[in-house]
Amino acid sequence: MTTIPRLAAFALLAGLVAGCSSGSGGGHVAAAGQQAGAAPLTVEQLSAKVGCTPRMQVNASELRTGYCRTPDGEFFVTTFHSQAGKDAWMDAAPEYNPHLVGPLWTVLSSRKVLDLLKERLGGDLHLTDHRTKKMQVVG
Repeated sequence: MTTIPRLAAFALLAGLVAGCSSGSGGGHVAAAGQQAGAAPLTVEQLSAKVGCTPRMQVNASELRTGYCRTPDGEFFVTTFHSQAGKDAWMDAAPEYNPHLVGPLWTVLSSRKVLDLLKERLGGDLHLTDHRTKKMQVVG
């Protein structure tokens, strides 16, 4: 079960990754329903799709993270300025929590909550550490 302290620690980790990541490169990948070359979705836009006004936790140039609580549950929405920033974040992400991953965004919560959010946000569900060969992607 995901707890508030664990989620708060994750938001702190996201801030640290923002401070440590470098580079501005990286291509933008179009999401389902999003035109190629269109601006990536913001924390606010993703949160609105699931009925939430996020409480911003990190507002850095490389990434932004907002906390949401809805009837579906509690979760963090993180958006990235670049693919390189997203890759750095994914490399430092906690391997014990599943992630819902889209183009230049991720959502962190419990599997139960992510299954509900995936219906409205799309993305791929990463169930284990993506750095291992045993990673399972559902999507």
